[in-house]
Amino acid sequence: MTSSVDDLCVNTIRALSMDAVQQANSGHPGMPMGMADAAYVLWTQHLSHHPHQPNWFNRDRFVLSAGHGSMLLYSLLHLTGYDVSLDDLKAFRQWDSITPGHPEVGLTAGVETTTGPLGQGFATGVGMAMAEAHLAARFNREGHQIIDHHTYAIVSDGDLMEGVSHEAASMAGHMKLGKLIYLYDANRISIDGSTDLSFTEDVATRFTSYGWHVIEVDGHDREAVDQAIAKAKSVEDQPSLVVCRTHIGFGSPNKQDSESSHGAPLGEEEVAATKKALGLDPSKTFDVPVEVTDAMGQATERGNEAHEGWLDRLDAYREAFPELSQELERRMAGELPTDDVLDAAIKPFPTDAKGMASRKSSGAVLQQLKEVVPELVGGSADLTGSNNTFMDDEGIFSSTNYAGRNIHYGVREHAMGAAMNGMALHGGVRPFGGTFMVFSDYCRPAIRLAALSHIPAIYVFTHDSIGLGEDGPTHQPIEHLASLRAMPNVCVLRPGDANEVAEAWKVALKRQDGPTLLMLTRQNIPTLDRSVFASASHTTKGAYILKHGSVEHEVQGVAVPDVTICATGSELAVATEVAQLLEESSVSTRVVSMPSWELFDHQSETYQHSVIPQADGHLVVSIEAGSTFGWKNWVGEQGLSFGLDHFGASAPAEVLFEKFGLSANAIYEAILAHRSSQKDAGV
Repeated sequence: MTSSVDDLCVNTIRALSMDAVQQANSGHPGMPMGMADAAYVLWTQHLSHHPHQPNWFNRDRFVLSAGHGSMLLYSLLHLTGYDVSLDDLKAFRQWDSITPGHPEVGLTAGVETTTGPLGQGFATGVGMAMAEAHLAARFNREGHQIIDHHTYAIVSDGDLMEGVSHEAASMAGHMKLGKLIYLYDANRISIDGSTDLSFTEDVATRFTSYGWHVIEVDGHDREAVDQAIAKAKSVEDQPSLVVCRTHIGFGSPNKQDSESSHGAPLGEEEVAATKKALGLDPSKTFDVPVEVTDAMGQATERGNEAHEGWLDRLDAYREAFPELSQELERRMAGELPTDDVLDAAIKPFPTDAKGMASRKSSGAVLQQLKEVVPELVGGSADLTGSNNTFMDDEGIFSSTNYAGRNIHYGVREHAMGAAMNGMALHGGVRPFGGTFMVFSDYCRPAIRLAALSHIPAIYVFTHDSIGLGEDGPTHQPIEHLASLRAMPNVCVLRPGDANEVAEAWKVALKRQDGPTLLMLTRQNIPTLDRSVFASASHTTKGAYILKHGSVEHEVQGVAVPDVTICATGSELAVATEVAQLLEESSVSTRVVSMPSWELFDHQSETYQHSVIPQADGHLVVSIEAGSTFGWKNWVGEQGLSFGLDHFGASAPAEVLFEKFGLSANAIYEAILAHRSSQKDAGV
């Protein structure tokens, strides 16, 4: 690890990082320069990976949590033989390149997760290690270690300042995730300057208190780093943190150990001076000496050997355990049980005027799904009984039972969301997590990354409106539906009765390209009579006609009532009551159940107009116990939206609905008054 070839490889990583940032005139050269030694040791001596099979299931996972140092990762990918060319490095941070400013999973071969928001990669890696531990416990048998790999990450001072990393570190230590090994780039520099300005805690002692195995080394002493990683791999009952004391911008005569090397190009003169100091030719850019190509290209040969060995073990596993191997391979491929199996597993809920809370019907559906979707793994952020997320007889995931399917996340919503991303990215499991809907604020960074990265995480958000009652405005979500609907590639589902809940779960399971959020009630809501109302199977379309108006006239080939009422969740039952009152007043009223704007938005315009007609004189109304923001898109400028554009209050749910004008009688009278005023105005 101290040969001249090793030196040349490490300095080539530094040079490529400097050159790419300089050419882009944008980026972060300091971190790649500082961590080049430690990363080189990890990637060439310890990381089990195959550049030509980047998705090999039993590979080690590597997370660059300090995603701003992306050129470190891109340089490693290029030099070890992944499908990242020198031209790709030259296109760093440019339009349509596979080398964006921060790594993006699915865009670049070898990138395991999207990082950039600090701390998220740290916590996502914890989820990957959880998935590995769970699958190993479920599928490995004596003499057949078919799931057996590590999760590594490079984390920064900034990662360890962010709160999500504290949550995730605590959780990983409690779970004793021994195959989780993080290299901490302790360069003591952040954007503002020295970390002495804001971050002076004893990180090693903190992680020791979390239950981590901690080793401190000189991050530029490759022998010491090698030995530290080897030691970390031998510790099986604790995650490991290798504290690497490094110099940011290593080798730069004027910018080493300075914040000036953190987030800006070094400048052409300083790049040349640094190359000279490192023993490289200052006149060459993007130069990869043949010795470096030969040395680091050996990763392909080693990867092929490791991959082929695993395939041989998989063949032996298939022969010894044919049913287990079939199930494992289905899960590795991300394939769900067939629709027939899912449909047969979920029994319809009978009509019930009293009904049940949708959080309760969700729990009942989960008990049925767990039998046919064994990859479902999840739990709650210390609200298991409230969220109804516990799967009976499936055990608790813990350091003594990694095979358990129920996860107690503790009061750690930030870490829960990121860990779910990690589990889903790892593959072989379908994670879900529950909390109160108002605490979706804590999950938002992870939800956003899941949306950006097309990660199929499932969220069970309960207590979804003022209907939770006496806990008051701190716990009553008002703006959350609108804000989450505004996030691209997120599917929000607010089912209106127990049978819509069942359909919503099926939508969530089948959706493979982004997060799905189930918004569920605390209070009971009626289970509708589906012999009178339309089938809940239409939930998959996002919105559907629950009940036609008594008299609907055809306008340009589309049936149009006097009034169409759109509602979601607990307000669907209110809408049916309003419709009945209007019909008794000779106002033809259609009721539309609209559990998901996103799903409805993906339907054809013809279908949309058949559900919510666009016709003069036709009134469209929305009822939802939350912000009315965004409803104009569906009800139109002349429509009416009943909701709350203010915070709630502490009182029983029925009192709140009455006081805030969301009772059936109040809405009925408001609609009549509006129609009368429109008639008087000649509209």
